Amino acid sequence: MDPMGFGEAMQAMQDLGDLDQLENLMKGATNPGALAEADIDRIRDLMGDDAAKSMERLAQLTKLLEDAGCTVEVPQTQTCCGQPAYNSGDRATAIALARKTLEEFEGFDYVVAPSGSCGGMVRAHYPELFRDDPATLKRIEALASRTYELTDFLVNVLKLDSVPGDFAGTVTYHDSCSGLRELNVKAQPRALLAKLPGVTLVEMNEAETCCGFGGTFSLKFGEVSTQLADNKCGNACATGADAIVGGDLGCLLNIEGRLRRRGDLKTQVLHIAEVLAGRSD
Repeated sequence: MDPMGFGEAMQAMQDLGDLDQLENLMKGATNPGALAEADIDRIRDLMGDDAAKSMERLAQLTKLLEDAGCTVEVPQTQTCCGQPAYNSGDRATAIALARKTLEEFEGFDYVVAPSGSCGGMVRAHYPELFRDDPATLKRIEALASRTYELTDFLVNVLKLDSVPGDFAGTVTYHDSCSGLRELNVKAQPRALLAKLPGVTLVEMNEAETCCGFGGTFSLKFGEVSTQLADNKCGNACATGADAIVGGDLGCLLNIEGRLRRRGDLKTQVLHIAEVLAGRSD
């Protein structure tokens, strides 16, 4: 099994920091869970909090899957799934990245994505990119059929009866656009949160409304994006929840960034893997 998204986080860190130091740090680590806490601190020193936070979240995803009995492997060469290029109309780059992803991932039994946007790209859009290439399309369709968003995989493939998390407090859940609309992820994360005795889920108004990120949308339409993020933060905070939980790394980055700019330093913003795997602070 392979968790898609590790390479994307690595690429972001490579863009931000010292490549030689990063490569030395990652030598010998075959998956995100192999990184020690000191390594995460070193990434934070080199690349900043956002990159370190992405690695922490991917480490929690790996831990969650391994605790469920999965063998997790991560191709070190993986990068982006191609969604930004696809959304920008750059089909040539999107196809090239899709071919690269196919070569790296098709040998695994399952591919699990920590973001609905990556999973949605593979399942909903890769087949369209290769509609005129029957031989590759067959391989792409096979890969798409084995690609899952994390909570969908935990609920509908592994059928978990319990999760190891010990989070205690109230949470509200943000439904990401791609996970909800392309992968039908809605009930799955809520079913998993319900397995944690210390968690109380309080639904926010407009939980299914976009947070304003939308990848390149937030760059092209900054004012609209900011208003959407403000609406999301306002609705989430109105619940009084201790934490905003979601299943898309881009959404979480956007929501937390806007929360902090609004002066909210208290409300936690957590990937659902962090809650399910055992985070309690």
